[in-house]
Amino acid sequence: MSENKFRRNPHAPRVSRATVDRVLEYENRSNETEGLMSFISSMRPDAKRNDIKKWLRFGHLMVNGQVTTAFDAPVQPGDVVKLNVTRPFTIFHHPRIEMVYEDDDVIVINKGYGLLSVGAQNSQKEENAYDIIRNYVKEVDPRNKLFIVHRLDRDTSGLMMFAKSAEAQEVLRHNWNNMILERLYVAVLEGNLEQDSGFVKSRLAENSQYVVYSTDNPDEGRIAVTHYKVLDRGNNLTLAQFSLDTGRKNQIRVHASDLGHPISGDKKYGAKNRPLHRLALHAQTLRFAHPITRKDMYFETPVPVKFKSVLRRQKV
Repeated sequence: MSENKFRRNPHAPRVSRATVDRVLEYENRSNETEGLMSFISSMRPDAKRNDIKKWLRFGHLMVNGQVTTAFDAPVQPGDVVKLNVTRPFTIFHHPRIEMVYEDDDVIVINKGYGLLSVGAQNSQKEENAYDIIRNYVKEVDPRNKLFIVHRLDRDTSGLMMFAKSAEAQEVLRHNWNNMILERLYVAVLEGNLEQDSGFVKSRLAENSQYVVYSTDNPDEGRIAVTHYKVLDRGNNLTLAQFSLDTGRKNQIRVHASDLGHPISGDKKYGAKNRPLHRLALHAQTLRFAHPITRKDMYFETPVPVKFKSVLRRQKV
């Protein structure tokens, strides 16, 4: 395990991982937003001010799954604050993954492009998101587990989710279409997509070379529906947003190619150029019903800066 994956404050007291964590949870049930230090003071009137300052300084406090050391971090109505009285929370850090959200049942990450979601059969030694996150949750507590609920292509960046409990995995696996409320992707397409919005519907099948393709044969493939909306055009490229009624393998990539405008950098499905030196596809938005609490969970990342700038880049 490389040293830069998980960080602790070097000045924080060292506590054996064999020690059982004492984690307390507090929910802001008021209608007012409050600063973190003030909120903890109200929840723990028995705690000394210096103790609260130490909890903040050394990373003992977490707001909605994110460790914070800011005394004025906003705690909004409905937010959950966790206090680890025993030791600082382990802080996740990896150059190719951003931790977006974590609780006892799910983890949401922003995966970098070029990183496998899970290990491939012929790439057992290659770094992948599942192993990285699994190592992290095991570092927090060796009893922790991690479960796969969906995947992103290696060269697709953006939001993806893992389950941390078997119950969460089962709920998501058996109710995926009902639990996933919205998934939006953004992509840079070759050429100028003529219509501002529309949809593609086809049956998707896969050949022996693992290439997915559209077919009209009712006995072959599975129905896939992809909606698109143009966000911008320029430099003979189109920035488009996609939403899915179905979640088939390579669905957006195939349907973009079917439109006659393959995703930039996607040589597998007909792209001729690679101006961004990557597949220009990003999972931008993920909204789902929490598998345990049923709370509406919404996460969004910005459109990658390079996706916008390539539309304005001067040709050399």
